[in-house]
Amino acid sequence: MDLRHRDVALRELMDDPACDPAALARTLRRFDVVNRAVSGWGTVWRRRLRPVLARLDRPARVLDIGSGGGDVTARLARLAERDGLSVTWLGIDPDPRALAVARERARPDVEFRSTDSTALRATGERFDAVISNHVLHHLGEPELGAFLADSLALSSGIVLHADIERGRTAYALYAAGILPLQRGTFLRTDGLRSIRRSYRAPELRATLAGHGEWHVVRPAPFRVLAMGRGRG
Repeated sequence: MDLRHRDVALRELMDDPACDPAALARTLRRFDVVNRAVSGWGTVWRRRLRPVLARLDRPARVLDIGSGGGDVTARLARLAERDGLSVTWLGIDPDPRALAVARERARPDVEFRSTDSTALRATGERFDAVISNHVLHHLGEPELGAFLADSLALSSGIVLHADIERGRTAYALYAAGILPLQRGTFLRTDGLRSIRRSYRAPELRATLAGHGEWHVVRPAPFRVLAMGRGRG
């Protein structure tokens, strides 16, 4: 497997409108387990997001763009509640199949809508923080530029875009580690394709250089995090 360069021609099975809906729903639900294990959001919450929201000293609003099955949004909402912060969360995704799963995780402080960042930006809504998980590697250059501009415009505070970092070790560990969870889902095929499509940290820094001021860090093993300051 050649992982020296991004394989942007790969398409994930779950992105196919004609994919098996039952397998898609199972995949979206099981992402909760996968993301808890590998996404690094616990660290990002403690070190990056919670301090920003706590300093507001008022109820906060956070937007999750491309929220998929909603597991990251719901998990962060639980962490905020545990830490005594008053936060309302909005997850958006244009795919109605993902929205159906995400709404299983809705609660009074967690809402999911079928829309995208450009449409939401046009409404004039603003948030104290904007986040995304596993979105960057899906985007081509024109889409990436629009996505980054939207996320900065929608936030009056921090912007955090988290993703996988491509590498041989990440590929090998995921290929073996996902086996107990993969049955009846797209988790193994799509996860490996995602790794092959993803950036390494220096590549992401170079890519984002033309899209405003972004700082790229590695918050956890095999993870990259692009951090920006909102303009909203």
